[in-house]
Amino acid sequence: MSEAHGGYYVPHGSHWPIVGSIGLSILLAGAALFLNGSGTGSMMMLAGLAVLVFMMFGWFGTVIRESEAHMYNSQVDKSFRWGMSWFIFSEVMFFAAFFGALFYARIYSVPWIGGGDPGTNELLWKGFESAWPTNGPANLGGDYKLLDPWHIPALNTLLLLTSGVTITFAHWALKKGNRSALVLWMWATVILGATFLGFQIYEYGEAYSEHYNLTLESGIYGSTFFMLTGFHGFHVTVGTIMLIVISLRCMKGHFDAHHHFGFEGVAWYWHFVDVVWLGLFIFVYLL
Repeated sequence: MSEAHGGYYVPHGSHWPIVGSIGLSILLAGAALFLNGSGTGSMMMLAGLAVLVFMMFGWFGTVIRESEAHMYNSQVDKSFRWGMSWFIFSEVMFFAAFFGALFYARIYSVPWIGGGDPGTNELLWKGFESAWPTNGPANLGGDYKLLDPWHIPALNTLLLLTSGVTITFAHWALKKGNRSALVLWMWATVILGATFLGFQIYEYGEAYSEHYNLTLESGIYGSTFFMLTGFHGFHVTVGTIMLIVISLRCMKGHFDAHHHFGFEGVAWYWHFVDVVWLGLFIFVYLL
């Protein structure tokens, strides 16, 4: 098992990294075959995904057992916190790239093509007029209607902001040793996250309907809209799964007032998801 020597953490040997590498290799090989029209590609992708899920259950299970056995010292706790901090920073940069693409298209590219730069306008698309939102020159994807930001998006904003409050209440309950309140607020957060996803799926159905005709093929606006909201929805899905796992661990009696970084790491991630959604609501739906 893992040991601490002189304040430094020495992990024990583990087979999970090689299992994860095998799963990723199968998944990527399957994706390459699938994109090249091979019938076996989809099956290989599913097999690789199954291996990765198996690895996650096994590896996280090992870490949980060691943590509950109090095998990690303060130095290990600090390394976990730094690791989660850098992970969230990488996620910030991930979304910054997509927000940057939206900003560049809206502030620079579309105005240039629409006459802001006469040379660009004349050479690339004469007669195109700058406007936002737009599906670009030639009316790519056909006409579409914008989704009402004060309908489902506003409701989803309320749901996520409320979920940020409930997980904070859960954290307070954990610090006070109130296990029943902790479990209650954690499951409330899970329900709010799942409800958000349900409404987003419904909104996507509305967007793709004949009434709105807003799809990935609706030019630059459609691609940036679904790119940003879709990746955020994926992060909410991952976050909700993490919340469910932590809720089940809370029910089993895991964590205490001074030993609960697993809980805090998920709470950090969930607050990050909340903040990203606020940016989406303002810059994608409202402006």
